[in-house]
Amino acid sequence: MKQNEKKFVSIDLGTTSTLIYVSGQGIVYNEASIVAYKIKENKIIAVGNEAYKMIGKGNKSVKIVRPMVDGVITDIRATTKQLKYIFDRLRMQAALKKCIMLLACPSVVTELERKALVSIGKSFGAEEVFIEEEVKMAALGGGVNIFASTGRLVIDCGGGTTDVAVLASGDIVLSKSIKIAGNAFNDEIQKFIKSQFGLEIGQKTSESIKISIGSIAKYTDERNMKVYGRDVVSGLPREIQVTPEEIREVLKIPVSKIIDLTVQVLEETPPELAGDIFRNGITLCGGGALIRGIDKYFADTLQLPTKVCEQPLLAVINGTRKFESYIYDKMNEPKRQEII
Repeated sequence: MKQNEKKFVSIDLGTTSTLIYVSGQGIVYNEASIVAYKIKENKIIAVGNEAYKMIGKGNKSVKIVRPMVDGVITDIRATTKQLKYIFDRLRMQAALKKCIMLLACPSVVTELERKALVSIGKSFGAEEVFIEEEVKMAALGGGVNIFASTGRLVIDCGGGTTDVAVLASGDIVLSKSIKIAGNAFNDEIQKFIKSQFGLEIGQKTSESIKISIGSIAKYTDERNMKVYGRDVVSGLPREIQVTPEEIREVLKIPVSKIIDLTVQVLEETPPELAGDIFRNGITLCGGGALIRGIDKYFADTLQLPTKVCEQPLLAVINGTRKFESYIYDKMNEPKRQEII
């Protein structure tokens, strides 16, 4: 069997979502990174979007687990069970047999976790398992030519972490990570609603507020949003109205910390690459890039051209698709040297 006849399977193990791509089929899975267990039986009863619906509405017999928290794999076993459940549901056994697998993971993943992930991949039947940083794949999927000698600055704002990286000649030259991203945005909104209105809301509600009216700059057709929750004093259900301006001020706090991290990376960037970045600007990827006006906020604050990549939520998995041919070339390289 030739190398390019083997199935290529790539997985984006994100804090918020898990995505799976299979060569010849495209993206076959794109759902929330959540697992629901029956505690007594220690048995998975739901994974992905089905488990997401159970957040805040479960009971004592059900445990909701996020295998990835703040960009860190908190439970290798849960990750393995999650993937097995997904593969079984998608009936991927044949595609996994002797496949080439690529796992895209946060840059903060330790060497021990990398080895564990390779073992997990091989346990499912993969012949070769490659581990690549999400920010590198996001850059590639976001339209950045990472193999060029020209330096590019990419910011991947996911669910648990934001990675800021300078890339050149096919690899990461310099990168820094911060545990401030989409989930932190949700947390800040929750805290604001509680302190300002005395109303407790859940994770799903805060995320809905972020998606519906979240912004960093003013936008057209701004409208207030009705929010429902529990009054912290009376304990009774209550309704309030939140304005886009209020949420804008809330989101500027965590976004400013990401900008501070970007400044740190720029200060440590080699001069030649800094010149490239001045000309090429910044590329924003990940779900955080969907916050209205975030590109303009970065551009105005850092005085650098900033753009949001196409399909920011799919940037990582799209990057793995583009990386497929590179992997096959890399695997065939020793054979070409032997022939020469």
